[in-house]
Amino acid sequence: MLSFDNATAMLAPIAVAIPIVMACVLLVAGRRLPRLAVDVVALATALAMVSLLAYLLVAAASGRIVTWAAGWTPHHGYSVGIVLVVDPLGAGIALLACSLTAIAFLFSVRYLDAVEAHYHCLMLLFLAGMVGLALTGDLFDMFVFFELMGAAAYGLTAIVVEDESALQGGINFGIVNSLGAYLSLTGLGLLFARTGSVGLPQLHTELAHHRPDALIVAAFVLVLTGFLVKGAMVPFHFWLADAHAVAPAPVCLLFSGVMVPLGIYAAFRIYWTVFAPVLPLGDVRRTFLVLGAVTAVLGAVMALSQRHFKRLLAYSTIAHVGLFLVALACLSVGGTAGALIYVAGHAGVKGALFLIAGVMLARYGSVDEYDLYGAGNGQKAMGVLLIIGALGLAGLPPFGTALGKALSEDAASAAGYGWVPVLFVAVSALTGGAVLRVAGRVYFALGPMPVERSPMRARGNEDEEPRLLHVPWTMIAPILVLLAGGLIVGLLPGAHSVANRAAATFIDSAGYSHQALYKLPEGIVAPTASNWTGVGLGLGFVSAVLACCVALAGLYGRRLAEKWPVLREAYGPLNLLHRLHSGHVGDYVAWMMMGLAVLAGFIGLPLR
Repeated sequence: MLSFDNATAMLAPIAVAIPIVMACVLLVAGRRLPRLAVDVVALATALAMVSLLAYLLVAAASGRIVTWAAGWTPHHGYSVGIVLVVDPLGAGIALLACSLTAIAFLFSVRYLDAVEAHYHCLMLLFLAGMVGLALTGDLFDMFVFFELMGAAAYGLTAIVVEDESALQGGINFGIVNSLGAYLSLTGLGLLFARTGSVGLPQLHTELAHHRPDALIVAAFVLVLTGFLVKGAMVPFHFWLADAHAVAPAPVCLLFSGVMVPLGIYAAFRIYWTVFAPVLPLGDVRRTFLVLGAVTAVLGAVMALSQRHFKRLLAYSTIAHVGLFLVALACLSVGGTAGALIYVAGHAGVKGALFLIAGVMLARYGSVDEYDLYGAGNGQKAMGVLLIIGALGLAGLPPFGTALGKALSEDAASAAGYGWVPVLFVAVSALTGGAVLRVAGRVYFALGPMPVERSPMRARGNEDEEPRLLHVPWTMIAPILVLLAGGLIVGLLPGAHSVANRAAATFIDSAGYSHQALYKLPEGIVAPTASNWTGVGLGLGFVSAVLACCVALAGLYGRRLAEKWPVLREAYGPLNLLHRLHSGHVGDYVAWMMMGLAVLAGFIGLPLR
């Protein structure tokens, strides 16, 4: 008879196995089953995973759940076994992945008519990779789940094989991310050569007795590079817009909502559990503050200059990744808690916006805001949903994005970085304003009618035959659920305290190692605090008002440029940025190598 603790611990590997097993079942039986049966089985699997991960999340609130594969438990702190460690943050992001997958399956019922069970198999394998990456406590297994997640994502990007642009986006995605993964594997090999271990708790114990020499710095930089490529940090970000522009909308929901944040999660999980005892905190903080700020600004500027709606949303994701990095770079409980809530709120809002882009593509055959000027006049309700999502993206209270933004700003200010709130407000206003501009032009015919095509027309599958005469409930309900979820995150009483507890557990590197290897109890005391402050509310409203101003400037900018010719000078740098995002995979690989050198310089040079 299993005890409650043993039974709970066994659920972690089951959570990884279920989607893999069901993907195999659908692969075999999918051709014999009608499409509706395949949809039902896939959706039921995702919902079962939601229930399982919700249970694990509740159980992990009382302490980490540690599972050693096949019973290979440590002996005097040593083990050859593979470990899964479930803590609140890991279980929470795995639950987010399961929830978004279920929503994506529901949206896909009527959105993707021509796909067979291969689509559902890839989605379930993608889910298995995300859940495994969130729960594993072994660095080599992180690489394995990273590759499983990546291989499924490449296939999902190019699921419409007849579309040349989809194939190009999938190839760019696959090559850049695979090279990043091989760099991570190289760093893993260096760590194994130095320590003889690949488990996160064992690596923590071994490296705690070493100096930060060249090999350790090289291993840190190489290991993190693969995950930062997936996390789309500048200059590793180039693949993301190409993939989002061509991938189906429900796939983009998973890419922006959870896959990209998972890359950032993995990078900081590795830092805290492996390298925190050996690398100077100040060097790591400076590195991610600078690169996060650059990522946020570049993403926001690029988003504002797009007319292809899916590509606009993709650059918005890059901008918000930069904000997540800045919050996490505080290397504090407050900054990590703010990033956690920000990611949850962003997943709901950004997911809804991508699904609205999918509705636009299916309804009108395009996501180009110039081509769709006034096309949505008869669909004002969808326009209102788009406006709500845009304001949520801009950080309007009480959305979860606003709460995460406020907590992150407070943490950065407490750490002595008074410029961070200005960055958060500006980036939120630019990205939210860009989406508001699209809503005004497409659904309310605001601004003058575009009379010429922009030289910066985005690449992507923006020209399709309209497939829907009306929008079915299976596509409307997921949008409403996501927007409601993004709002509820900011309204939940005690959300800040729960996030603080999860963040304190996440950054407790010694506790992670000792509990996994020696079964020592947790000794974490996390500060409690109220959700909202007056300053946080005020800055949230400021960013929303500025987003409206940005939207109006975008709608009537031509008239302003005629009055103030100096505004036209901004097109020079914008054209340069667009040329850098060339779509050529060789250019992207070159930028990745440059990013590797920059990361090594930030971390390694101060140690000389």
